[in-house]
Amino acid sequence: MFAGGCFWGVDAVFKHVKGVSSVVSGYAGGGAATARYGVVSTGTTGHAESVKITYDPSQISYSDLLRVFFSVAHDPTQLNRQGPDVGSQYRSAIFYANETERATAQAYIDQLNKGGVFSGPIVTQVASFGHFYPAEDYHQNYLALHPDQPYIVFNDLPKVRRLQQQFPTLYKP
Repeated sequence: MFAGGCFWGVDAVFKHVKGVSSVVSGYAGGGAATARYGVVSTGTTGHAESVKITYDPSQISYSDLLRVFFSVAHDPTQLNRQGPDVGSQYRSAIFYANETERATAQAYIDQLNKGGVFSGPIVTQVASFGHFYPAEDYHQNYLALHPDQPYIVFNDLPKVRRLQQQFPTLYKP
């Protein structure tokens, strides 16, 4: 599971990645009682807007998913925000399912920081997966359903274009 700002854009990016069979927008990091958009939006629940990704490891590796996440899905140097969205619910986070994912994610972050890939340090939280709560239906597949919405045009369509440009072999229409 990845969190990188508003889940609409992260969802849209990973829906265009070969080997990914399912992407669900939702909430992770908080409890069931507060897993509703109106409450999560307050920034007081511990939740991050997240996406749960199901993928086929024979078609794409976890390392490739990390590359996409850090390269095009969000800016991992922004603390508790992404672009116009501000608050801990928009933080950068990786919720790992097992020790291999944790170690792989942390090693990748360390490599990016050591290489000076970004202008500032990566602030992505690496946390154990707890519970994931799917977001309300109107948040699912938002970009595909609202491609002309100004927020989507300005913030999220460029991410999908960057995926296609930077990772043409991983891109699926």
